[in-house]
Amino acid sequence: MVRYKRVSLGFSSRLLPLGNLSFLLFFISPLVFTMVLDHIVQSSRRALGKLGKKRYSITLKKLIIDDSHLVSLAEDYLFGRNSKPREPSTAVELLHQAIDYPSAQGILGFCYEFALGTDLDFKAAEAYYASAASSGDGLAMIRLAFLRKYGRPGIKIDRSEAEHWERLVQSQGLPAIEWLTRAASEYSCPASQYCLGVCYHDGVVVAQNPEVAFGWYKRSAEQGNCRGQGILGYCYGEGFGVECDQTAALEWYHRAASQAETVAIYNIGYCYEDGIGLEKNVELAVEWYRRSAEQGNAFAQNSLGYCYEDGIGVSRDPKLAAMWYTKSAEQGYPWAQCNLGYCYQNGIGVPKDPVMGTYWYREAARQGHSRAQHNLGFCYQNGIGVQPCPVQAVIWYRKSAAQGNIFAYHSLGYCYQNGIGVQANDSEAVYWYTMSAKKNHAPAQLSLGFCYRNGIGTEKNEKEAVTWFRLAAEQGNALAQNSLGFCYEEGIGVHADPKQAVFWYQKSAKQNNPWAQCNLGFCYANGIGVEADPTRAVHWYRKAAAQNHARALDKLGVHLQTGVGVRQNHVLAARYFRRAAEQGHVAAQYHLGMCYERGTGVSINLQEALYWFERAALTGCRSSHERLRRLLLRYCLENASSAENDPSLLDRGCHPVGWIVGYSAKAA
Repeated sequence: MVRYKRVSLGFSSRLLPLGNLSFLLFFISPLVFTMVLDHIVQSSRRALGKLGKKRYSITLKKLIIDDSHLVSLAEDYLFGRNSKPREPSTAVELLHQAIDYPSAQGILGFCYEFALGTDLDFKAAEAYYASAASSGDGLAMIRLAFLRKYGRPGIKIDRSEAEHWERLVQSQGLPAIEWLTRAASEYSCPASQYCLGVCYHDGVVVAQNPEVAFGWYKRSAEQGNCRGQGILGYCYGEGFGVECDQTAALEWYHRAASQAETVAIYNIGYCYEDGIGLEKNVELAVEWYRRSAEQGNAFAQNSLGYCYEDGIGVSRDPKLAAMWYTKSAEQGYPWAQCNLGYCYQNGIGVPKDPVMGTYWYREAARQGHSRAQHNLGFCYQNGIGVQPCPVQAVIWYRKSAAQGNIFAYHSLGYCYQNGIGVQANDSEAVYWYTMSAKKNHAPAQLSLGFCYRNGIGTEKNEKEAVTWFRLAAEQGNALAQNSLGFCYEEGIGVHADPKQAVFWYQKSAKQNNPWAQCNLGFCYANGIGVEADPTRAVHWYRKAAAQNHARALDKLGVHLQTGVGVRQNHVLAARYFRRAAEQGHVAAQYHLGMCYERGTGVSINLQEALYWFERAALTGCRSSHERLRRLLLRYCLENASSAENDPSLLDRGCHPVGWIVGYSAKAA
């Protein structure tokens, strides 16, 4: 078989006149003609391709040059340079003509953000910044990072995305802020001066420098820029880059607020709420928060939400609280997202929905909100709105703890003490409890006190235990108050002082702590630190018993049985004994056994009596063991056969013959 190959005819087919093609038909075969035609087509394609690329390159270069020229011309009108009048509206028109050029998009976004030559439009600014930032425009990335970090009405906060843009712009270095620097320095653009101040404020591209930031803010504010005025007020209020001056802060806040700057309006509300630079007035705080919130400020919406939740300056209204939290949360404000999660978790102003609660915690946690991270960990630990996952709980606790959250410190300590999501490690537990306790977190101080009292993860030290109990108790922690009272009653780590015991028991009991209520009842019953008063004793026992406190149920039963401090009622006494006995309370088990043995408040039932005596005796109760010993021989000799065949008794673990041969435990 002959393999055909292309034949060069010695001339360039792209230069061949079309009229000569018919002439060639007479001198070449059809096959050769086909080859020639193919050569012509392929050559033409290559030539056209090269020509097209060249023309495209020329066109693209021309477009880039034209766009660059338009942007430069727009800047002339924006800043009034190169003999051009300052006409921002003309600048905006020119930038729109060069809209495909990233630099034009970035500057156009800047114009919309600061109402330069056009109406204020944060959404349009966001869109132009996003487009330009995706092409690496430094100005756009800086401003988009700001909007994602702090938000503006209608702009969703996303601090994870803000960190992304900040990392990218940091990699560009100083060229990223060249436009802002030139506009702020050479052309005295107040909006650029404000933005450059933000760079020094947050340490974006340049090192953080409060004094330099303040200087740029001041230059912007003095030219009437409302954003510059608002942030200058913040600097004076917080002493950032300048000596703290609350009067000056309020003056600049009001200047900015008069231009409808929502952040400044919010800050005035904050000053009224906390009495910063003026007399505290929560009603006026709510008015300012509302003004800002109704204009879409996410910070103010959240603040108005907690005012309604806690009844600060307004009547408490959980539904309105949840409404404002929702508005703020939907704009991405992490504090509001965390607050809304709490509302859903606990049914505050919205139907209780643990799944939605976890959703909002996660949204805030994703943005690095430390309290939400802790709360999300708590949900994973306890299976609230998610499947329980101790390992995930610890992961989120660690994220929160890394930001210094004292709740997370304590929760990590609890996990290490109890082996939740990590291997149990008492020393590690004490480390985290200490971290939290030193930050004055009362629950952690209580936990640390217990560790010192019982020698868990540290050397036993009762005096140190009392120190931590006291710190927590003085903050109003009811459990710590009860523990401190017990230390004073028993002389643990301190000299015994019954009056101090009663003092702390009362504080805790008034907070409805059943342990303290029972202990206080015991003090009144026995004249410990107070004059004996059986009626007061019964009063406190009742309060604790209403919370199903086993010891209080037993004590109340004794008073009802004896008629001391209360009208005698054997039937009710037996009921209280049973409730306590079923919780494993040994004294109540003994008392219930006595009721069944003697028929006090119940019918005589020796099988029941033996059952409860045995349960108490097995835990070492001497009285129960003695009662059991006396009943055994009599009962077993009279009823051994029937008892052994009584399924109900056997099912409950009672073996009368076993008792005779020593089934019961010896007294401790």
